[in-house]
Amino acid sequence: MSDTTTTIIQCPHCRKETPWQGNPFRPFCSKRCKTMDLAAWADEEYRIASEDSPGEDESDDHH
Repeated sequence: MSDTTTTIIQCPHCRKETPWQGNPFRPFCSKRCKTMDLAAWADEEYRIASEDSPGEDESDDHH
């Protein structure tokens, strides 16, 4: 007997419930949400934390 259970996830952009299996846009629910998330990265709305401050130059410590 095959397993017909469908895994349901939340779209990281709009939080709508969407199936994981057979979804070409996963983890997003649609092409629109996938594109909007990519645009947010391009507009620098998302940032990855760093130990260094932006524009920090090591040579400044030696003045």
